[in-house]
Amino acid sequence: MTHMQHGTLGTDDSPTSDPKAPSAVSTPRRRVSPLTVLGVILLVAGLACLGWVGWQYMGTNFVSDREADQKVSALKESWAGADPVASPPAEGEPTSVPTLEIGPAEMGNAKWLMRIPAFGKDWVRPVIAGVEEDDLKRGIGWYPTTAQPGEVGNFAVAGHRITNGEPFRRLLELRVGDTIVIETREAILTYELTSAPDQLTVQDTETWVLDPVPGHDDVQPSEALITLTTCEDLFHSPDRSVAFGKLISTETK
Repeated sequence: MTHMQHGTLGTDDSPTSDPKAPSAVSTPRRRVSPLTVLGVILLVAGLACLGWVGWQYMGTNFVSDREADQKVSALKESWAGADPVASPPAEGEPTSVPTLEIGPAEMGNAKWLMRIPAFGKDWVRPVIAGVEEDDLKRGIGWYPTTAQPGEVGNFAVAGHRITNGEPFRRLLELRVGDTIVIETREAILTYELTSAPDQLTVQDTETWVLDPVPGHDDVQPSEALITLTTCEDLFHSPDRSVAFGKLISTETK
């Protein structure tokens, strides 16, 4: 007995269409509501905003921290190798640490290390020559118009308080008497804060804080000072918190 194969299309046993059968009635398409379209747009926009916020507050910190660690390691290795090109202080100049010749080609490079004991024994960040946005993404930026570490005058730096590694996130916790340690190729310099960063707020256009003697542009500096600047608010604003300090010790390596 011959068995029929069931469920196989394209055989002689397949049913054929009847040309006299009535055509299927087409079902009208449902129109998409404008409210549905608006809802989808808002949902996509909301997810994009959450993604941007997540990147700013977590992603940029991860990238910046990794690059900062690489800069710290690379700088230590370079110090262990050949001596950097340095210019000795002029005769009679009260500078205890040779200053580096930092030209345009050197801008954007890590030059020194900063430690803040109040932030923990393992806290260390590279100090980058320059305060452009790319510089501040990779560490703490040094204002190139100001003095270098250990030099008479005002050694001024800036750092992010939020995003991009946020090296100065806890800066407003510092108090008078806290120390800032700067390590160079030749020495370890310790500055002591003479004002707390939560005591002074200026606008980002007030550059007097960068003067050789802050607030006294007509006074010749006679000691090595430090100025720390960061955003006062945890969001974009022109407000800057500022702390001042002075050099209290120099340890030659």
